Amino acid sequence: MKNAHANRASKADAAFPLSRRGVFGLSVALAVTLDAQPAAAGSAPTTGSMNAADGAVHLPPRIIEPPLSISEAARAYLRKGANTAEDPSPPVTNSAAWRTKIAYHDASMLRMMNGGDLVLPGFKVEDRVIGAAKVYVITPPASAPNQGKPHLSIHGGGWTSLGGKIARVLAQVQAQQYGGVIYAVDYRMPPDHPFPAPLDDCLAVYREMTRQFRPDQILVSGGSAGGNLAAALMLKARDGGLPQPAALLLDTPVVDLTGVSDTLQTNQHLDTLLKVWRQDANVALYAGSSNLADPYLSPLKGDLSRGFPPTYLRSGTRDLFLSDTVRFHAALRKAGVPADLYVGEAMPHGGFGGRTPEDLDAVADALRWLAVHWT
Repeated sequence: MKNAHANRASKADAAFPLSRRGVFGLSVALAVTLDAQPAAAGSAPTTGSMNAADGAVHLPPRIIEPPLSISEAARAYLRKGANTAEDPSPPVTNSAAWRTKIAYHDASMLRMMNGGDLVLPGFKVEDRVIGAAKVYVITPPASAPNQGKPHLSIHGGGWTSLGGKIARVLAQVQAQQYGGVIYAVDYRMPPDHPFPAPLDDCLAVYREMTRQFRPDQILVSGGSAGGNLAAALMLKARDGGLPQPAALLLDTPVVDLTGVSDTLQTNQHLDTLLKVWRQDANVALYAGSSNLADPYLSPLKGDLSRGFPPTYLRSGTRDLFLSDTVRFHAALRKAGVPADLYVGEAMPHGGFGGRTPEDLDAVADALRWLAVHWT
């Protein structure tokens, strides 16, 4: 089995010369410690207890290792990141410190991308401006799937980063995976441009695309914060009288900014990318003084029954936003919207870096779904 996984991983390296491993630039760990120290060797096992007063489950110290149910490549990815230090955030009011943090983060990413000027072989990359946003139009070679189909892609990065040249490269990776002609919107971001500016930029690009293409041929996709924007865009476009696209693809989306989802607690530190939920950091920087229950901020709070496209949702059992994804899937089904959910075993936020067998299986599953709904 290990040889099979190794063969598949090597094929993935050839197929995806720039994976999300480079995109997110993670370093990861051997095991995840959920509390201060594990029980001493030879000591009696401790069981969890429930406090009758507050109803909370008080867990004993424990170590959770990468499971044997996933490939060695995926296990290695989890090992590398488990002990990565949390990245502290400046105070929301300190815009200068945020600009410094964002610039440092993006500069690190660009170094891994050779400056971000990469154009993959056979790809055509065109820079445009639509409204107040830059847009990168990516046309993949003829070997890519879904030739000629329009695809609006909204990048993640906590509403604050992964824009500019980084978004340009990420869009090529996505075109490599899913094909189509990608319109990657480089939306304005906090701290200088908080909500609703990023969503307004996405809406402007979508509106322009509906003028150039039949709406029922357009795919809209987004991951993480980009998934939040993509789902909110569906509500805002509908409320503005625009037609719905053919389909919506949401990769590990955050759809409830009020922060009540279960796995925001249970997957703390098991998620090797996000680590913990900081409602007072990126969310507050993006939302400002707006009500977090506003459907344009928390799409899960919106009326999904008045028109919403068929939706594919992907998450993982170690994703901090697994509950957000599961709750949104259930809400869509309840509203009568065709919706499918893919949950990867032990997968953290954003996957295992892009080149493991599990990552390839997830992309293949999405392509099967798109073959039915993006037509």
